Amino acid sequence: MTDDSIRPDSLENLRARINHFVAEREWDQFHTPKNLAMAMIVEAAEVVEHFQWDSPAESAALTDERKTEVGHELADTFVYLLRIAEVCGIDLIAAANAKIDLNAKKYPADKARGSNAKYTAYQEQ
Repeated sequence: MTDDSIRPDSLENLRARINHFVAEREWDQFHTPKNLAMAMIVEAAEVVEHFQWDSPAESAALTDERKTEVGHELADTFVYLLRIAEVCGIDLIAAANAKIDLNAKKYPADKARGSNAKYTAYQEQ
């Protein structure tokens, strides 16, 4: 097990860097859950825009330039997601693990393997 406090790429370090960035600019006043959620959706739409008219094959074959552009939009979306969690006091890692546990029950591997059906298709009648 590694010590995340010394890893420059840890989620905790990224959260601290974002919080410092926001504090330096006194942007906390604007970072309400509503505003952050709206901003995140705008950025997510900008991710979609990069793939809007691509075929499935084209969307999977990104040039280095497109990877950079899509990466910037994904980063914007990710930063807003982290800010929403921060402002709402939600431990995103715990929430994601709880959701995966819930989804494991809703989508049992032996029934859902290779299928894209909604979880209601796997519920016992």
